[in-house]
Amino acid sequence: MSLPLALMAGVVALVSLLLSSRARSNRSFFGGCSEAGQPPGLLTLVFSQVTTWIFARSLMNAAILGFYYGLWGTLAYALYYLSFITGWLVVDSLRFRHGYGSVQAFLYDRFGAWGTACYNFVVGIRLISEVFANLLVIGILFGAAGTDLYLAAVLAFALATLLYSMLGGLRASLRTDVLQMSVFLITLLVLLAFATVAGLFTIENLLSTEFDVSAPGPALMAVALLQVWSYPMHDPVMMDRGFLADRTVTRRSFLHAAWISMLCITAFGSLGIIAGAQAAAGETMTAVLQRLLGELPMLVFNAALVISAMSTLDSTLSSSAKLAVVDMKLLPATVTSGRGVMAVFMLLGLLLVFMGNKDLFSAVAVSGTASLYLLPVIVFSLWGGRRDVPVWSYVAAFGLALGGAALYFSESSGYSLWLGEAHKYTKLLAISLTVAAGGLVIYAAGLWARSRERGLVGA
Repeated sequence: MSLPLALMAGVVALVSLLLSSRARSNRSFFGGCSEAGQPPGLLTLVFSQVTTWIFARSLMNAAILGFYYGLWGTLAYALYYLSFITGWLVVDSLRFRHGYGSVQAFLYDRFGAWGTACYNFVVGIRLISEVFANLLVIGILFGAAGTDLYLAAVLAFALATLLYSMLGGLRASLRTDVLQMSVFLITLLVLLAFATVAGLFTIENLLSTEFDVSAPGPALMAVALLQVWSYPMHDPVMMDRGFLADRTVTRRSFLHAAWISMLCITAFGSLGIIAGAQAAAGETMTAVLQRLLGELPMLVFNAALVISAMSTLDSTLSSSAKLAVVDMKLLPATVTSGRGVMAVFMLLGLLLVFMGNKDLFSAVAVSGTASLYLLPVIVFSLWGGRRDVPVWSYVAAFGLALGGAALYFSESSGYSLWLGEAHKYTKLLAISLTVAAGGLVIYAAGLWARSRERGLVGA
């Protein structure tokens, strides 16, 4: 299967390269506009939002969670895509209520240098993890970790994506996203047609796992419903696309992206649910699907993962360039600087592939837990309009969230058992609740202390 899959990936990469006209201006490379200065239209934005969030790791996670935890596992992952709705609310408030041009501008105005430093740290880690996770999926599709085929696939894929991303920046990413999303939708429909013809979509298969509120699937659903309030604000790919078009197009793109993404993720994840219902003892998900569907449908299955990985990587690289050059101002604001940043982030992702953790969901859970430090920012400062939150509250909430993320990583990886023998998703729910509640309490305490200071001064 490796040769046909490689040929398919090569064709998509070649067409993407042909679509990636060379960016000659900062507005095109970093801002996604055409060379004539035109912003992207609704269809481009919707397809770009969807395809950059339905990436290879997400598809694989949705299927794996369905395989182990049934419908509730897949639905838990699909609920993360409510982030498009909360993300639109965040963007709309930032741009059209408060008048800021970026998340960093808002945080700097409210919390100074600490505001942007903490945020850029979390965002940078997220971007590197995105590169790592999608390259990891590509390697797994072509061979066992460490084999020559695995290494060759990862390196070839990284080089091809980096090449056309460096050529056109965000403009190239938007143009190629339309192609890649179109191809992905075709592969998904073909795959679902194969499964339907095979008679696999039955109530018995899809509801093979009963709902149990104490089970891992429902626990993860609760985690998703909690984390979606802050998750989008720490995702630079989503936030970048919220500042490209006018208010109406932006709103419609986010809302359409929400339902399309949830539908696609649930549909793809249903294959994992079916595999879990039909699995024999010790049988892996891919082995079950291979047995149930056959060689050609599995090629389509893997092709969907390859295409989604490519669409995510180019968007991640363009957001990395904007973060370092435009938002952090670490380098001169030139297209050359942006291309250099892309190369560095790709290299860091490659290093993690060969050194990092292999649990695909860990990056999502750790990132989502860290993002919860933004929940009180959104509640008090963005939507509540409070300008008097002390900086120490912001920093303390950030430290609490990072501690929670580190604790979950340690517990889920088996390095510690401080939270007992509970399932890792039950632990994740407890940690997320603690971080969210703790951050809100810290902000309330900061506002109380500030009011006390004012009262004492007034006296």
